[in-house]
This record gives sequence, C-alpha cells and structure tokens, in this order.
Amino acid sequence: MADVSEKKDPPKLPIPGRRNILITSALPYVNNVPHLGNIIGCVLSADVFARYCRLRGYNAIYICGTDEYGTATETKALEENCSPKEICDKYHAIHKDVYKWFDISFDEFGRTSSPQQTEVCQRHMSYIELQLCIGHGDQCEKCGKLLNPTELQDPKCKVCKNTPRIRDTDHLFLELPLLREKLERYINSMSVAGSWSQNAIQATKAWLKEGLKPRCITRDLKWGVPVPHEKYKDKVFYVWFDAPIGYVSISACYTADWERWWKDPENVELFQFMGKDNVPFHTVMFPSTLLGTGENWTMMKTISVTEYLNYESGKFSKSKGIGVFGNDAKDTKIPAEVWRYYLLTNRPEVSDTLFTWADLQAKLNSELLNNLGNFINRVLSFVAKPSGSGYNSTIPEAPDADSHILTKTLAEKVSKHIEQYLDAMEKVKLKEGLKTAMSISSEGNGYLQESQFWKLYKEDPISCAVVMKTSVGLVYLLASLLEPFMPSFSVEVLRQLNLPPEEKFTFCDEKGDTDKAKRLWDLIPSGHVIGKPEPLFKELKDDEVELFRQRFSGSQADRKEKADADARKIAEQLKATKISEGNAKKKPTTDTKAKATVADISVSRLDIRVGLIKQVQKHPDADSLYVEEIDVGEESTRTVVSGLVKYIPLEEMQDRKVCVLCNLKPASMRGIKSHAMVLAASNDDHTKVELVEPPASAVVGERVTFPGYSGEPDSVLNPKHKVWENLQTDLRTDGELVALYKDVPFTTSAGICKVSSIANGAIR
Repeated sequence: MADVSEKKDPPKLPIPGRRNILITSALPYVNNVPHLGNIIGCVLSADVFARYCRLRGYNAIYICGTDEYGTATETKALEENCSPKEICDKYHAIHKDVYKWFDISFDEFGRTSSPQQTEVCQRHMSYIELQLCIGHGDQCEKCGKLLNPTELQDPKCKVCKNTPRIRDTDHLFLELPLLREKLERYINSMSVAGSWSQNAIQATKAWLKEGLKPRCITRDLKWGVPVPHEKYKDKVFYVWFDAPIGYVSISACYTADWERWWKDPENVELFQFMGKDNVPFHTVMFPSTLLGTGENWTMMKTISVTEYLNYESGKFSKSKGIGVFGNDAKDTKIPAEVWRYYLLTNRPEVSDTLFTWADLQAKLNSELLNNLGNFINRVLSFVAKPSGSGYNSTIPEAPDADSHILTKTLAEKVSKHIEQYLDAMEKVKLKEGLKTAMSISSEGNGYLQESQFWKLYKEDPISCAVVMKTSVGLVYLLASLLEPFMPSFSVEVLRQLNLPPEEKFTFCDEKGDTDKAKRLWDLIPSGHVIGKPEPLFKELKDDEVELFRQRFSGSQADRKEKADADARKIAEQLKATKISEGNAKKKPTTDTKAKATVADISVSRLDIRVGLIKQVQKHPDADSLYVEEIDVGEESTRTVVSGLVKYIPLEEMQDRKVCVLCNLKPASMRGIKSHAMVLAASNDDHTKVELVEPPASAVVGERVTFPGYSGEPDSVLNPKHKVWENLQTDLRTDGELVALYKDVPFTTSAGICKVSSIANGAIR
C-alpha cells in the first residue's frame, strides 16, 4: 500500500478468483487549496473504503489525482501572473501535501496534464461517434446544467470584467441521443446491482427526464488535451470530457497493464466517490463515452455520493475562501486522526450536515477522549502495573474464558457488532460503520465497570485475568476496526501493544478471521509483553475553540486583511514606543492595587457522572427517603440518600442508570451520610418528579459533559462559595425533554440525557 509520499509498492493487478476492486474519488480541481467539504466529499471517503477493502483481504487499488485542464486554470494563471503549468505544479504539490497529512492512502495520485492523459483522450476520441456542430457552451456551477453562452444573463469576463463578443466556431459534440438505449440499460441494471445511493439515482433520472442532447466536447483554449484532427488543431477537449478519462490515464501512470483493471468488467468492480454536483458526469457523461467506444470497459458498479458539509453559519466555498481548508487543519495542531473522525461522523450521506467548532470539541472530548481513549488507557495501564497491583506488562493466562459468563456475554455482543460493521462497510455506509465500531468501545467500558476488575484482582485472580486478557484483545480488535477511519490512531495503539503496524488484525473470510475475532481472549497470546501505555487523545479546551472560531471566521481574504492590519498596528505601536532607561518602578497606591477577582463559576466544576443504582431501600428512620448504593465507576459504590419515595416506586429505582452529582460535600440525612446526589427534574408545583436519565448504553462512571464547557471538576464543592446553588438555577429540561445547562445538553459518549415527561422543568 502506498500513500502520497514518493515511496511506492509494485503495482497490483487483478487476480483471478479474488475480489478485485478499483476505487476512484472525484479528481479535485487544481486552482485552489481543498477545504474540509472537498476532503470528506471524495478523497477521505474513498480512502476509508480502500483501507476497509485491504482489511478484508480484497485486491483493491485507489486511484486519484488533480484535474488540471480547463478555463478555471487559465483564469487562475492570469490572476497570479504565471503560466497554467506553473499554477498546476503549485497546487498539485499543495493538494499532495494536504492529503499526505490527512493519511490518504492512494495507490496512485497523478495529474491530468500527463502525456498518458493526452494519449488516452485522443485514442478515446477516435472510437466514439461524433457530430460536427456550431456553438459554444458552459456549465452552471450551482445546478450543473450545461448552457450555451447566449443563454447567460449579463455575461462578464472574470478577469477583465468586459462583456464578451459572441462569434461562431466549429466544435465536436458527443451524440448522446444515439447512446440512450445502451445508457439506460446500463443505469437500470447497475443502479440496482451496485446499490446506488438515492441522491445519485435522483440526479441521474433528472438528466434522463430532461432528454439526452448532443454535448460539446471541445473548447477554444490553449491549456488542455489537443484535439487530434487537422480542422480542430487549435482546440482542446472540454474538461467534463477530459477529466473522467483522467481515472484511466492515472491508472496508466500506475501500471502499463492498466487495461487489466479498466477492460475486465467480469473480474473488476469499480467504486466511485464524489460530491452530489459531480453525479451526472459519472452516471451519464462518462459511461456514455465508454459505451460509445464499443469496447468492453469496466463500468462503474457503485457510486457513493455526499451532500454538502456546511461551515458554522454558511457554506464552505473555495472561490470565496470561506471555511477551514486542508492547510488550516494542519496548522491547528489538532491531530489528523481527530479531523478524520469528526468529518466521518459528520459525513453528509443523506442530507447536508454542519461543521461547528463546538461540535468538534464535543466529539473529541466525549467520544474519543472519554469513551475510546479512556477504555484503552484503563486496560493497558492496569496490565502495565507492577506485580501485586497489575501484571507487570505481561498478558496473563485466561483459563476457561469461554465459560466466564460476563465475558461470554461481551463476546456475543461484540460478535453482533462486528457483523453489523461488516454489513455497513460492504454497503459503503461509512458513518454507520464508524458508529458501530465505537459502540464496541462502549461495550468494553461497560464490561470493565460491571466486572469490577480492581476488586477481582485480589478476590478472584482467575476471573480478573480473563477480564484483562479479553479487554486487551478488544483493544487490538478496535485498533483494526478503526484503522480505515483513524490509521495513525491504530498505529499508535499497536505500538502500545508492542505489535508492528503490519500485524493489525484482518477480516479475510478465506482465513476465517471474522470467526477468530469473536474469541477476544485468544487475540493476544499469554506471555506477550505490551509497550508503554500513554494517553491517546488530548482535551480540546474552550479557549482553544473560541480562538479557532475567531481565527477561521470570514473569508481567507478577510483573514489576510485582518492579519495585515494587526501586523501594521503592532509595527506602529513598536515605532511609537520609547524605552526609557533607569525608570524606577512605581509603587502601586491604595487606589490602584489590583482587587481580587472571583473566578467565573463554570458548570465544568460539577462532577456529574453516569451512575447505576445497585441496591435501594427505604431509610429506616425517614419515610420520605431512599438509601441507595450507586456504582459511579469507583472501586466501591457510594451511599446516597434521596427524597424520592413519594414520587418514584422502589421497584423502579432498582438497577436504573442515573445522573449523579459526585462532588458535593458529604452530609448526614437522618443518621445516614449521603456521599452524592441523584439529579431529578420537577414540574412547577413540585407535584411530579422524574430522574434525569443517561442513554441506556452510556458507560457507568463516565463524566457527563456540557459541549463548550471544559475543565476539571472541583474535588469537593466548597459550600461557602455556593457553586452548586448558583449553577442549579440554570439546570432545566426543555420542550423536547432534554436535560440542559442553559441551552447545552447533558452529554455522554452514548448521547444526551433526558427525562420521561416533564417539559420545561427545574433540575435539582
């Protein structure tokens, strides 16, 4: 497997009897830096699927490159006062660098300005049926409709702003109407066999309904593939015709035997990834050019289409410079694996989705740090502890693990999740696949808590060894399942397991790997020595989020203008500053002494956790009070006294997950000391009270967070400072029954916390 670096493996070719998969993503245009919407729309999504295919043992290659010809390149060259080739060289290098940082694993990342492109394009033209027509046209950037210049309202030249003159010119057109029967037969068959997404089918049918018309395939430009015909020697091929052929020519750069991939439809499956604006060019135009040659081409089987990823309050835009661009992501110092995870959880598969900095922070802190990172670090740190408190970094023996009830239950759950993961990924439902893999991490956290391994170590060493060996196997499994989504994360986990990167677990059916994965306790052998455990993710703090939000607001031009203005202001201040030597420091007077400020009271100071009520009984000396034993993720349960008897029956309290405030100062209630408080909502007249409940799959002991508010909780809230009393006034439920602090939901790695029926109630 090769990435965008210069080092390459020998080219792969289709293998008889194997599943051979050819993967492409829409060729990014080379006149600007790709933004996050471009990245998730094509190259990243295709990369995840390519990595998944390799994980399954399929013979797969991933082809992409920069789309370099056309009007936009010539215009950009005029703007930057250089040649089109210089523009292409510059931005091809930028794209290559961005994708390398994002861990995109192309087998070949090429260019459409290569000699191979000229050869394949010109050869292609010689086979297809063409008609000579007079005219000129263009494409609407919003809807993709091809237009004639006489249909444009008030046309202006982008460079000089003048109105262009209309003149007659001869062009070559592709006779699409002659191909209609073949094209419709292909679409009707392959859209079913390849499970095309609904948005792809709708866009394709819209073009067919409008009626196929001859389409111009040439342009009066100098930068492009020359038309190999004496009468048209001053023309080049139109970019919509030329660019998809780039998949073929880039494959020809990858291997001289490219036809074994592109002309073997019986043995090769073609998967293509793109944004919705590119659909008709891949379901109508490109297939038509292939069908028109009369040759036996490998036609697209499956098309994976994304809607738009929007940015904060608007749209990502390359032309306007709005949003976060690939180089911006790198400059934030937020690791590539975090960006990949966030973009993939937010992948706009069915409808447009929204990028916000607060959402990025919430997913990093709750899902990656508190769920996934917490599970792996707890497991490996315990194994790494010295003998007497751990296993001295050595995987223990785990006798009769398959008869350990809790472990057997976990294995059954994980087995179902693996099947769901494989099913989702085979159908290119990448977001669902990622969600399923993360559910396995949640199961791992629940398994640790329910086993209470810290007690088992002394009380039942054999069971503890089973739990820890199984958990290490689950860590290994997660590193493999998540590799397509976060490859650098997987490499780091394998390093901490003291396993080389190439030893990640695979899911090759021929080897029976999927069945092996269900025996978690057998995945890492006893006696194996792990590496040094280290935290895998770093918390993203509120001040960092606000800094990024401000830094990436407006357009790139606005940001540059602001940066220049700030630089000028600083320069002027430095110029005006006079440094006086020997000035004694003035002693502050009574009036100018700094006064102590009271720290802002943030909800992050509350230690609210997911708790599980293990036992509950009525208080022996108070009819209105319950006494509960609640597991909040510590070595022993906490005793909690709650005044809920007249609101919630005792049987409804037992084995229930609740939100528990854990850092109140312990207080005696009728002779029994309460060490926490169960949070509940009440209506206006306090005649109805309901528990605030985390999701059923929430991990016991995990901290309930509030996106946008970060920080460590106080160890114990000081009653004199009235922290709880001040914050409690802003705790409430909304009309959707969601528990909120101000307008921010109580959040766990499994989702938000809610109540059963009390809308707009107070939480206390």
